Amino acid sequence: MTGPVPVATDLVQRAAGVVAARHRGDLDGAEALLASFDTEQTRTLGFYLLADLALGLVRAQSGQSMDDLVRELTLLVAATPPPPPG
Repeated sequence: MTGPVPVATDLVQRAAGVVAARHRGDLDGAEALLASFDTEQTRTLGFYLLADLALGLVRAQSGQSMDDLVRELTLLVAATPPPPPG
């Protein structure tokens, strides 16, 4: 792939694939997709672009401002209990 749009599309699709694999319990598939990113920078970019797209979709559906949506998300994350040790 060449150019920013196809590369960005590929990164977002792989990041979404990681999330989908984890949700269906395919941890090996999620790990394989994570390993398919060339660098930590491309992995970070892929997940950033996915988060930006997802938040944009939620904002469009809810009518909330992005600031309000992010504030709500931050509160939800803060209220989430930590995973059990082990």
